[in-house]
Amino acid sequence: MKFVDEAWIDIAAGDGGNGCVSFRHEKYKEFGGPNGGDGGRGGHVFALADASLNTLVDFRFSRRHEAKRGEHGMGSDMFGAAGDDITLKMPVGTIISDAETGEVLYELLQPGERILIAKGGDGGFGNMRFKSAINRAPRQKTPGWPGEKKNLKLELKVLADVGLLGMPNAGKSTLIAAISNARPKIADYPFTTLHPNLGVVRVGPEQSFVVADVPGLIEGASEGAGLGHQFLRHLQRTRLLLHLVDFAPFDDSVDPVAQAKAIVGELKKYDKALYDKPRWLVLNKLDMVPEQEREARVKDFIRRFRYKGPVFGISALTREGCEPLIKAIYQHIKARQVAEQAPVEVDPRFAGDGDPAK
Repeated sequence: MKFVDEAWIDIAAGDGGNGCVSFRHEKYKEFGGPNGGDGGRGGHVFALADASLNTLVDFRFSRRHEAKRGEHGMGSDMFGAAGDDITLKMPVGTIISDAETGEVLYELLQPGERILIAKGGDGGFGNMRFKSAINRAPRQKTPGWPGEKKNLKLELKVLADVGLLGMPNAGKSTLIAAISNARPKIADYPFTTLHPNLGVVRVGPEQSFVVADVPGLIEGASEGAGLGHQFLRHLQRTRLLLHLVDFAPFDDSVDPVAQAKAIVGELKKYDKALYDKPRWLVLNKLDMVPEQEREARVKDFIRRFRYKGPVFGISALTREGCEPLIKAIYQHIKARQVAEQAPVEVDPRFAGDGDPAK
């Protein structure tokens, strides 16, 4: 299925039904009084986070979504029925924003989360609502209230713990296939991934994390060159970035250090917050470098790249070095999760009722 991570839709909740003007007509009751009922509520529009979905492609071909209006009130004290609600199923990680202002309205972050995105209009009052000791035969009624109408932009940011970053053909797809259950396209010729892939990496019983592979970046991506910049948003929710470097490129004239620096530069131009995320260096395709030359070439790369963080040398094709990398990633993510869930320390002077004098 084609991966679609943006869509624009128009939604309209149902209008409320109109109130009714009616009077009782019963034998031997000349002045039966008003019995016009209220109109029914219009249908709501809900958004539901569905874990089985991973694309917004359904909304690309179906833009208009309308809920039913409420039925009108009737005589004999009968209220109109409420309009049927509609539920729009969206992938987990969908951001719903106003298409005109860009304001973020809702985010679907948990599977099964259900939120109201457009409220149906209330029904109008029938004339029985206006009966009083002074006005015993009211002929007033009110129309139903209109339902909310919105133009929305849907944007999908996948929820992953680890994001793979690198030039096209750096081996990201091979790595995610080697360590997870994802099966992206892999070939023995240079090409780039065309859409993000998600894979679950099993470390042990009840120990796993999610890794995301996005299309490779090229120099000038922050200005719109290539495909990678379109999918960098999917790395914004990750806890760790793995910067994969093709350590043995097909073309001997290509300098891996220059390519790595270009990636870092594009990342900084695109989003400073993304640039500041924890980022580890992974030197891939070590199996294509003679064993006696590996250590010297790795040291030379680190010196020229001026990198001081964690460095891992691997071969995604043969899985050499992948196990230590997986274990280190899991420990890092686990530590981040514990830190994020730690309770906030409160100054004891402000405990209780908040009066520092007590």
